[in-house]
Amino acid sequence: MRIGLYPGTFDPITLGHIDIIRRASLLVDRLVIGVAINSDKSPLFNLEDRVSMLEEECNYLSKQAGTEFVVHPFENLLIDCAHDVGAQVIVRGLRAVADFEYEFQMVGMNRSLDNSIETVFLMAEAKHQAIASKLVKEIARLNGDISKFVTPHVAQRLLNKLKGSN
Repeated sequence: MRIGLYPGTFDPITLGHIDIIRRASLLVDRLVIGVAINSDKSPLFNLEDRVSMLEEECNYLSKQAGTEFVVHPFENLLIDCAHDVGAQVIVRGLRAVADFEYEFQMVGMNRSLDNSIETVFLMAEAKHQAIASKLVKEIARLNGDISKFVTPHVAQRLLNKLKGSN
């Protein structure tokens, strides 16, 4: 069984993330979506909310893709998380050249820790390349239309969160 790991903060999950998840599912039998617990990033949504949103979105995708999706929170090194879930491949999404520079460094470090785990880069579809969770939150905070960037369910949860009704 080919197992892939797609890590991220997913604060919140965007259509760009969903695009990468859908396309990564074509490469593996099981895709583990690793939800990073990273207090340095100060996420808007708590871990439980981010996991819940991912599970809901992945339920729709699993019916279409025929791939098993598992949402897995992690707080350790990415390479250790890959070991924990039995992943042979780490999937990373790229939007722009700036992403590549950071990812290139990360791949080098991960390969020095365990060169048996491959990293695969997937470019986001052109229509999703500008989407970043940080920008989606900012647009929502300023009452802009986020419907092009997240699913209706995620949009509602984000708007509720910003209004303080969780």
